[in-house]
Amino acid sequence: MSEAASLPPDDPAKLRAMIAALEAENAAMRAETTRLTAVLKAHEALVQALQIRIAKLQRQKFGASSEKIEREIEQLELALEALEVAASAAREPEEEPKAEPAVAEPASMRRKPKVSEATPRERIVLDPGDACPDCGGELRLVGEDMSEILELISARLKVIETARPKKSCRRCEKITQTPAPARPIPRSMAGPGLLAHILVSKFDDHLPLYRQNEIFARMGADIPASTLVDWCGQGVRVLSPLVARIRADVMTADRLHADDTPVRVLDRSKRLEGLGKGVKEGRIWTYLRDDRPWGGTAPPGIAYFFSPDRKSAHPHRHLAEFSGILQADAYTGFKALYEPDATGAMRIREAACWAHLRRDFHDVWTGTKSEIAREALDRIGALYDIEREITGCSAEERRRVRQTRTRPLAEDFKAWSEAQLGRVSGKSALAKAFRYALRRWPSFTLFLEDGRVAIDNNPAERAIKPVVIGRKNWLFAGADAGGETLAEAMTIIESAKLSGHDPEAYLADILARIGDHKINRLDELLPWNWVPQSKEAKAVA
Repeated sequence: MSEAASLPPDDPAKLRAMIAALEAENAAMRAETTRLTAVLKAHEALVQALQIRIAKLQRQKFGASSEKIEREIEQLELALEALEVAASAAREPEEEPKAEPAVAEPASMRRKPKVSEATPRERIVLDPGDACPDCGGELRLVGEDMSEILELISARLKVIETARPKKSCRRCEKITQTPAPARPIPRSMAGPGLLAHILVSKFDDHLPLYRQNEIFARMGADIPASTLVDWCGQGVRVLSPLVARIRADVMTADRLHADDTPVRVLDRSKRLEGLGKGVKEGRIWTYLRDDRPWGGTAPPGIAYFFSPDRKSAHPHRHLAEFSGILQADAYTGFKALYEPDATGAMRIREAACWAHLRRDFHDVWTGTKSEIAREALDRIGALYDIEREITGCSAEERRRVRQTRTRPLAEDFKAWSEAQLGRVSGKSALAKAFRYALRRWPSFTLFLEDGRVAIDNNPAERAIKPVVIGRKNWLFAGADAGGETLAEAMTIIESAKLSGHDPEAYLADILARIGDHKINRLDELLPWNWVPQSKEAKAVA
């Protein structure tokens, strides 16, 4: 390029045009930089999401290491949320292209909210009128554009005043007054709706009572913490007859999923003895009945129990009336339940969990990249591929498919495991995993004989998950009584959710009716039998 060509023109108009062009180019570059920054942050969020998924797959069921991994997952989830918020803030909504972006962003950042059909809707019409704003001519309707905004109506408290006039008879002077309506808690200001909200917020949304106290204060009601505690405990006590019936009904099943998880419990005796901080480790047990995967007629239900420790006496007491198939982990406390009685009959049969076995091989694979562990994962994965195909089929169809397609794969896995056991060190984690499967092979293959039995115990692990999430918020249960209250509240709330109910609506209706409900018709209020009371019936009541 010549020197003359590189010099700026002398014409002021051309100079201004060049400056304007450069400013436009700089603006375009800044916009592109902003877009690339947003894409980069989205990529960082995606990487973090994948890391969380990997960490969850590597999670161990038992041991101190599992607690460490759980804490790491919590930190990663917080970091991921912060990255997603930052990526959203960096994105310019008015500059988003109409076409598909060159680099796809995580689907979770672009997903549109789903609103149920039952959600109230309000229609606002922005009518331009009947006359043209330009010429004054008459306007006619040719169509309309529709858009939606999801808005929140804040919760609020109200005081219901119930007046009961006293009237006297002019003839006999008798005083007449309508009886006071029953309250969920005698002599308490808590209405059934408020009480249901408190219980669901604490035991399902994991919102401690001191936080609820702050929320109610913003609504204009100063409810002392001690009062909330009393309402919570008394509310669960009112529901205890239903809880007992749910537990008894669940135990009548011929198949159950079982699991347990630790909870920290305040122990006054340890505090007085000066041991630690006055906290011990209790246990929450869960027993789940769920026939939905094979289209069974029994309604799903779940029973939670609390125990101050993990001694085998507790599940033995819980399952004293149970007879059938129990699907659980390898907890040694269950072992005596699987032994035949004096006549040789077995009251409870064990169904093992392939997901637990898979985790053992997965831990070896992630730690050593063992090809044997990798092949074990592939072989187990083939069993799960078949299970996904037959989910929702009848028990007969599931058994037929398992006999024809799954059984040969399972028998090959057993023969292969026996061969591999002689090739690996007897003290290795890989050998331990093989022995775990081979020693309990009848339990691992029970699902092949009965189409009602699941391949793993994941339903129970999902059922215990609310306790795991909740203890991160409330940290510990208030003594053994607090653990019992937790187990009872979760029994009725989680059973209501399994039946497809909004737990708050269910509890509000139940708490309003249970005081006057006949004891011999209490089964009508169980989650799988519940029919909401109509407004007309409530008015008559």
